[in-house]
Amino acid sequence: MNNIYNYSIEELNVYFESIGEKSFRSIQIYEWLYKHRINDFDEIQNMKKEVIEKLKQDFNLNKLSIIKKLEGQDVYKYLFKLNDGNTIEAVLMKHPYGNSLCISTQVGCNMGCHFCESGKLKKVRNLDAGEMVLQILQIEEDLKIRISHVVIMGIGEPFDNYDNVIKFINIINHPKGINIGARHITVSTSGLIPKIEKFIEDGKQVNLAISLHAPNDELRNKLMPINKVYNISKLMEIIKKYITVTNRRVTIEYIMLNGINDKTKHAQELAQLLKGVNCYVNLIPYNETSNSKFKKSDKQTIMKFYDILKKNKINVTIRKEFGTNVMAACGQLSANANYKEDQ
Repeated sequence: MNNIYNYSIEELNVYFESIGEKSFRSIQIYEWLYKHRINDFDEIQNMKKEVIEKLKQDFNLNKLSIIKKLEGQDVYKYLFKLNDGNTIEAVLMKHPYGNSLCISTQVGCNMGCHFCESGKLKKVRNLDAGEMVLQILQIEEDLKIRISHVVIMGIGEPFDNYDNVIKFINIINHPKGINIGARHITVSTSGLIPKIEKFIEDGKQVNLAISLHAPNDELRNKLMPINKVYNISKLMEIIKKYITVTNRRVTIEYIMLNGINDKTKHAQELAQLLKGVNCYVNLIPYNETSNSKFKKSDKQTIMKFYDILKKNKINVTIRKEFGTNVMAACGQLSANANYKEDQ
């Protein structure tokens, strides 16, 4: 039996036509799922009983299990158990402009970035679109809030699960779905160039963020193994193509590691690399974990780095630190890899 949250409008159109119903039923179902937030098909009030019974035969409304919720200042971290027993994490951040949710796209991750807790977990499987959608629905229900922004940069490399991520975006962006505006959705990638190429072709109006984290290949090779396949030169080429084709700005993510990539020469290299590129740099204070070999840059170093970029006319911000006390910050998500059912 299939989970109905994993179905796009187009797929539901095909389904309803296959059972002799008009395709407008798809819109009705979306309204019951995402506006009325039903928990049982019997709650549907504008469909024939036979259609509802058929839905009950063919689909389920199964949710994820919330195993644990940790609360920090303006942040909530959720540990979910999937229906197959695997676990993922999602983080809700409260901003002055709204509520932003960082969702996971995979169980584990194969990118192996050395500064990232998620990268220490080998990929077990991709999430389907429904499992991503449910992260939003269940956190909205639990906190009694409306999520206004979604960042696709939790556990997993989104573009290593491209088709499901695009399907997820289509569902949450649909006016009859969760109806989150495309400009309020950001997808982040470590640099899978063929998938960025496809993303350009698909013409999605959502925001693109690139995890760069180093201004040269020698350093990026050490931090991010993906760079040995798709180096900075190739990455900059596709970034410039994306900007030209879409006329949109790209976010460059740069995590600040003490003594590793935060020196004056690195700031100067980065400024040179991004000269004339329509982007803005998001400097991310590193979030140390108990078993991390890296240390965070101090505030003075981060400000000096920031000032160098500013003087070189690079748009730059310093990310506000969220959730460090509940291990919910950037690079800290690990889905409690050691969690056991009997704990």
